[in-house]
Amino acid sequence: MLIILFIKTKAMFRLISFVILIYVFNPGYAQKDTMNYNKLTPDEERIIIQKGTERAWTGELLDNKEKGKYVCKRCDAILYKSSDKFDSHCGWPSFDDEIEGAVKRVIDKDGNRTEIVCAYCNAHLGHVFIGEGFTNKNTRHCVNSISLKFVPEEK
Repeated sequence: MLIILFIKTKAMFRLISFVILIYVFNPGYAQKDTMNYNKLTPDEERIIIQKGTERAWTGELLDNKEKGKYVCKRCDAILYKSSDKFDSHCGWPSFDDEIEGAVKRVIDKDGNRTEIVCAYCNAHLGHVFIGEGFTNKNTRHCVNSISLKFVPEEK
């Protein structure tokens, strides 16, 4: 009897552990996100939620040289400072640094590139590349303009 109870308890433990793992690591099974995010246009959703890419040389923030901060279009989290923006001639806004803790790096499914997402809402930003030599920091965050909003520095 004790052995049967042990087996049932062990099986129940495995089942509960499995359910917890699915809930924690698979957002499709987890509760709906309850955070209030900014409303996105269909084009913004295609890039920010579905991890698309805007066409090179088309983003409105590509040539922006004003002082200020770049925030997440989805949740308004501060991601980048204008002082970290540089012209890499790649067709998308480039930054060689982020606000500490604001951007997460995730290996793409193909394993070849590293995706960058907002650490607060997981909005797709673009990709990060290391070792290209554009700046002393040797890092390039290649970011979709459509994933960002620019907040000018107050004068």
